[in-house]
Amino acid sequence: MLFLQILLSISATIAVYIGAKELYRRFPYPFMLPVLVGTIILILLLLLFQISFETYYTGGQWLEKLLGPAVVALAYPLYKQMQMLRNYFWPIVVSVFLGALVGMTSGLLLTKWGGFDAELVYSIVPKSVTAPIAMDMATTLGGIAPLAAVLVMVAGVGGSVLAPYCFTWFHIKNDVSKGVAIGSASHAIGTAKAIENSEQEGAASSVAMTLSAIIVSVMGPMLVFLFY
Repeated sequence: MLFLQILLSISATIAVYIGAKELYRRFPYPFMLPVLVGTIILILLLLLFQISFETYYTGGQWLEKLLGPAVVALAYPLYKQMQMLRNYFWPIVVSVFLGALVGMTSGLLLTKWGGFDAELVYSIVPKSVTAPIAMDMATTLGGIAPLAAVLVMVAGVGGSVLAPYCFTWFHIKNDVSKGVAIGSASHAIGTAKAIENSEQEGAASSVAMTLSAIIVSVMGPMLVFLFY
C-alpha cells in the first residue's frame, strides 16, 4: 500500500508538471509559470480527492531530495560564464549584499510593526534563500521550519512571476543585472527562470543565490538580535 502511495504521488507530480510546462510553452506569460500552475493544480487535486498532505508527501519527499543535486547542477553555467563573473565580481557582491540586507530588514520591520509573534518573525527572515538553508536557519532562530519553507516558496514563485514586469517598468535590460536581482530575491526557483532567459542571466543568478545564502546565514541572526 505504501509503495502504491509513493508511486502515485511521484507520478501525479511529474504528470502535472509536464502538463503545466506544456501549457507555459503555449502561453508564455509570467503568471503561467509551471511551478506556480503545477502547485495550484496539485493543491486542487488533493482537496478534490481529500488526500492529506502527509499521504502525498510519502512520495513527494523523494522528489524534494532532488533539490540538492539540482542546485549543484547550476554550477555548470557558472563554469561557462567565468569571464563574465570576473568582470562583474565586485558589482555582483555589493548588489547581492544590499539585496540580502533589504530583504531581511524589510521583513523584520514589517512583522515588528504588525505585531506578529516571534515565531513568525524568525521564520520570515530567511525567506529569500533555498528551502533547506531557510528551514535550518528558522529552526536555529526559534522559528517554524515548515512555515519558513512556505515563505521561501512564496518568495521564489512571487519573484519569478513579478520580475519580468519589474524589469520592464524600470527598463532593466542587462542580463547580469536581471540575474543578480532574481537570484537574490527568488533563489533556486528564480534561477531556473533566469536560465530560461539566457545562460549569462542564469549564471549571475546562481552566484547571487549562493552569495545571498551565505550573507543571510551570517547576518540573519545578527539582525534578529538587533531588532528583537
